Amino acid sequence: MKSTNFSVTKELSGKLGRMGVLETPHGMINTPAFVTVGTKATVKSLTPEQVASLGAQVVLANTYHLYLEPGEKILHDAGGLHKFMQWHGPTMTDSGGFQIFSLGAAFGKKTGKLADTEQLITGDEIEEGDTAGNLAKIDEDGVTFKSYKNGSKHRFTPERSIEIQHHIGADIIFAFDECTSPAAPYEYQKEAMDRTHRWARRSLEAHKRFSGKQNLHAQALFGIIQGGRHRDLREESAQVLAEMDFDGYGIGGSFDKKDMHTAVGWVNAILPKDKPRHLLGIGEPLDLFSAVENGCDLFDCVAPTRMGRNGSLYTTDGRINIFNTRFMNDFAPIDAGCDCYTCKSFTRAYIAHLFRSQEMLAATLASIHNLRFIISLVEKMRAAILDDSFESLKTSFTARYYKRI
Repeated sequence: MKSTNFSVTKELSGKLGRMGVLETPHGMINTPAFVTVGTKATVKSLTPEQVASLGAQVVLANTYHLYLEPGEKILHDAGGLHKFMQWHGPTMTDSGGFQIFSLGAAFGKKTGKLADTEQLITGDEIEEGDTAGNLAKIDEDGVTFKSYKNGSKHRFTPERSIEIQHHIGADIIFAFDECTSPAAPYEYQKEAMDRTHRWARRSLEAHKRFSGKQNLHAQALFGIIQGGRHRDLREESAQVLAEMDFDGYGIGGSFDKKDMHTAVGWVNAILPKDKPRHLLGIGEPLDLFSAVENGCDLFDCVAPTRMGRNGSLYTTDGRINIFNTRFMNDFAPIDAGCDCYTCKSFTRAYIAHLFRSQEMLAATLASIHNLRFIISLVEKMRAAILDDSFESLKTSFTARYYKRI
């Protein structure tokens, strides 16, 4: 059987955006879709049943983390990622490339994917207290890195990353790439992009070689576009990767926030229309609108659950900090328009109490709300593409959500 099958069902008038259906061995994904991040084969503080109840269609796990713990052999012997974590829908694994970036060039520098981002968005790849210094070294063949857990030395090459991902057994896996810092000079961005292209070919060859050997089921392989903030490099990367036989494409690396949306459009104008496109690690509401209208079908981000665990909650009137004193006596739901379990059952005052009391339930209820808020927003985008009201939805949502910014 084919690993995936993608079809476009409706295009956004005058834009690159579209609705579609991505079929995988573990079910269909209606696109555009928000991909929930389950870094270590778990969405933090939530059960798989809770995640599914929020409308989540697909979960992305982290190759780097699962390689270190519990290890690829345990995952394979357990029957793969789906059985191990009891998630029955589609799954993805990243290649480990961004974690290498975080341990190497970006380590300790508060550098994320966006040049002016205030918070390092790294997928929980570096644990608190990990201050050992630069933990990764890149060469032409691959990356040597030290475990954040115990300092042991490890080696990833494109072939090894693909082998690990085959053992983990997700439906969609990614080619090994080098993610660069937004602050890296043009010359290094080009050098890293060219290396990523060479690694893409090696990843593709390894994927074909490993397919059928101890595989749990058919898997799709996505290549990753790089090139930083530079139009010529982004377009070159899209062109080079488009000519390779990938099942889909990830748009990775670093951006300048003010032109990230334009850069995504540069890439998607070149990539094949009949293959899915995934924007890696981006999840703010305005960024999601821009990603969709510029042709992205999938996007993942740790922000909803990470911010939720820290008391930052989405509402239609913008984010709120539940630690603010005014919420201690606020008996309204987090967001009156939200249909999640948290909003239907509890008040802001109760959630504030849980956080101030450091109760574990606080993280669960906040994560339920934040995930549902983002998933529901993308559901509305799909419906708006279908009835030709996308621009109206974007205008009305952003005017209210960002009115205080």
